[in-house]
Amino acid sequence: MSVSPALVVDRVVQMGQGATKQQVQIEVLKEAMQTQESAAASLLNSVAGNLPLAGSGPVGTQVNTMA
Repeated sequence: MSVSPALVVDRVVQMGQGATKQQVQIEVLKEAMQTQESAAASLLNSVAGNLPLAGSGPVGTQVNTMA
């Protein structure tokens, strides 16, 4: 069985290019996930914020424990 050196080199180059494409795709995915994480955290912080607790009145100051 004889294998052409040019064929071997071609296959090695193709494998290297495939690995490089996968690395680029993984890096793009990581960056997209970090962007989504940042956006989600920003959205949650803007919604939650510092909400004051109720100090008087019937809403938010009494708990019915006889459910």
